[in-house]
Amino acid sequence: MPTTPIITVFCGGVSPEREVSLGSGLASAVALSRLWPTRLVRIDEAALPAGLDSDRDVVYSTLHGTFGEDGGMQTLLDEAGFHYAGCRADSSALTMDKSRTKAACGAAGVRVAAELTFSADAKPTADAVADALGERVVIKPNDQGSSVGLVLATGRAEIAAGLAGITAGNWIAEPWLKGRELSIGVLAGKALGVVEIRPKSGVYDFTSKYTKGMTEYLAPAPLDAEATENVRRAAETAFAACGCRDYARVDFILCGRDELYLLEINTLPGMKETSLLPMSARCAGFDFTDLVRELVSPAVQRFREGLQSENP
Repeated sequence: MPTTPIITVFCGGVSPEREVSLGSGLASAVALSRLWPTRLVRIDEAALPAGLDSDRDVVYSTLHGTFGEDGGMQTLLDEAGFHYAGCRADSSALTMDKSRTKAACGAAGVRVAAELTFSADAKPTADAVADALGERVVIKPNDQGSSVGLVLATGRAEIAAGLAGITAGNWIAEPWLKGRELSIGVLAGKALGVVEIRPKSGVYDFTSKYTKGMTEYLAPAPLDAEATENVRRAAETAFAACGCRDYARVDFILCGRDELYLLEINTLPGMKETSLLPMSARCAGFDFTDLVRELVSPAVQRFREGLQSENP
């Protein structure tokens, strides 16, 4: 039985981030093909694709959002006996839920913002949101990524308008913190370089993320040594608190000099060469091919150990 697997890259998926995933998958597959036999598989439904073999395939998923990043695909892979790169199903499900992520990280000592969580069929009033969080708030889906559905509101009328537009799903409202947006990759539990995100519109929404020229990225971020170390330490703490495995990207906002708030953890972040995790990795000396090798190598090692245990 061969000990060199085929790296099977999943892309696409069924979430609003499908197009982003298609780009991540293609870029990753090109780089991985320099290292291992590799194939790219487009996912078009919430199911395992046909033609996989757990004695041959190691899965590297670039599925973002629902079913890809929330533990759904990982659960199917676990049940079918596949080895795969990245976080397990339980930590994927945890980190997809922003409120649960904040609870786990807050308990571990990472600073998190106040919040209100609600469903579309049980929305709070604008007055209730403003009384709890203030009149400048962020309202966003509790279990989506890439700023899908992000609402920024100032004043009770804008809060009411934002709430009125919500028709489905689970949501979270938080104070609209003003500060420097930072992102950092974590690889095998160790933080990489800090990237600062400066959207020209002032808001890092879906358009700013995925429209060329709309955002400036500073890699490494212009922080002093103490601030950089604080971000690194907080990212590693968050990674461990949520039971992450192999790799993730952690996002923060730095208010003032030293008030660092967790925003979210991305367990399957964007993986184009210009995405945030590759930027963070370049700050630590990894080019894109080096990075994908490090992302997939632990899964390949688990695959080989599994074969050895089955065939001593």
